[in-house]
Amino acid sequence: MATSPADIVHAGFPINQPPAGFNVERDLPVGFLEFFAPLHRQFTPRQQALVQERKRVLAESHQGDKPAHHYPASAVRNGWRIELPEWCQDQRNQMTGPADDAELVVKMLNSGAPGVMLDLEDSTVNEWEHQRLGVENILAALRGTLTYFDKKRDQVVGIKPSPTVIWTRARGLHIHQGGVFGDALTSASLFDVARVAYLIDPAELKHPLSFYIPKSESAEEALWWSDLFKAIAEARGWPRSYIKCMALVESHPAAFQMEEFLYNLRDHILGLNLGRWDYMASLIHFNLNDPEWVLPDRNTIPHDIPFFQNLRELLPEVCHKRGALAIGGMTALYPSREDAELNARALAALQKDKKNEADCLMDGAWTGHPDQNQIALDQFPAPNQVHARRPQAERYPNLRPVPRGVGQRTLAGTRAAVRTVIRYRNGVLNGRGASLLDGYMEDLATDRIYRLMIAQRVRHNKEVSILGDSGNPVPHTPELVTRLFDEELEKLLANPKRDLGTPETFYKARQIGEAMVVNGEFDPT
Repeated sequence: MATSPADIVHAGFPINQPPAGFNVERDLPVGFLEFFAPLHRQFTPRQQALVQERKRVLAESHQGDKPAHHYPASAVRNGWRIELPEWCQDQRNQMTGPADDAELVVKMLNSGAPGVMLDLEDSTVNEWEHQRLGVENILAALRGTLTYFDKKRDQVVGIKPSPTVIWTRARGLHIHQGGVFGDALTSASLFDVARVAYLIDPAELKHPLSFYIPKSESAEEALWWSDLFKAIAEARGWPRSYIKCMALVESHPAAFQMEEFLYNLRDHILGLNLGRWDYMASLIHFNLNDPEWVLPDRNTIPHDIPFFQNLRELLPEVCHKRGALAIGGMTALYPSREDAELNARALAALQKDKKNEADCLMDGAWTGHPDQNQIALDQFPAPNQVHARRPQAERYPNLRPVPRGVGQRTLAGTRAAVRTVIRYRNGVLNGRGASLLDGYMEDLATDRIYRLMIAQRVRHNKEVSILGDSGNPVPHTPELVTRLFDEELEKLLANPKRDLGTPETFYKARQIGEAMVVNGEFDPT
């Protein structure tokens, strides 16, 4: 039975619907509906079944049956390999940013980064106009025709010719798109990939059409994407393996199934990427009932904490065994051209972080600012390290080492979490899917971490001490959380240099943020 918008409720995240007066036949590209309808019939029921399976796996984890390694299956035993094409040999730095920001897209493509990922998901608001503009920018970027007007230089700036690989991150399988087939929902992943693929001609491209797959939670989901890429290629008259991709490892269950995931997408996939902030959120979510997993304040968690480091070492081992690239994650602290001290601190943190990833045999990493590009490039051997393997690497390491003896758990950290939840949500309500807050680039992943951390501290307040400013434990009751949301909202509204937005959007952001914590809404939406 088809899912309808009434079946799905997310506070602050209504189902993406077209605006009033939208007409499918008039407002979608000519012929698109005929192209899309059979894909919808084939893939949306499977997507909805996979979403239900995710819920089952999460519920089992909360009952004690937690994700575990998948021991040798045919995917692991057989000697298959992935061949990297010449155009994708060097991905030492992939710059990432929201696709609906034309200026940023052009600047990323002109930065000299070997790869650029144009994001329709975490850093772009899941609203019709932002998504429409994002796809429009992606198509123009792929064709090399995207421009923006530079006010400082009083001139139009376009994309310079370069070998930079362009990746499009579609929305994940957990997101539903409304308004295309009446009251029935379709898969947002399917809609995004189909919109780009329908309107692009391979003759316009410098390399095959390439996507980034987000938020996967099982190797079975890789089969959905593989079948989709083949079906679209067949519908367009392209070779079956024409569409290429990379995939993010952003969920705790997926970390145990990386080799099978590669196998199921072996005709298309060129590498895996450790999306560590989403991964941290997922790790908390799957261990939410365990007081040992009440994490310290986020910015006191070391970048090489074992639950990151063990996976950071395993991912290149799995990828390189099969000839695929292994890409590291994003460093959240952002450089600043106005604050010299912050800039120096951010670039030093970036260098240390990327050097660690290179030492783990990663082939590259993500950054979000042009000033980070050269530092990131310099940490990784050119063009990649696919030939390298760790001597006697452990194939089945502990991916759930309890985080003991690191960081601090403080009331100030809870306040920071509450404040960021309000500020991030206010940014979303004002059209920003990612916001630079106190030197950190915060998007849906870090917002989700903070919501989960607040909920952890309430759920386990009798077992875990959170220290106040005087060093005494402060029980984290629901009443305390409400008070913190009220107090942090007042401080934000009293700040004359506050973020973009009105008092009304801040009030709404505060209400949505606390409601998502109270209602246990922690899925990546």
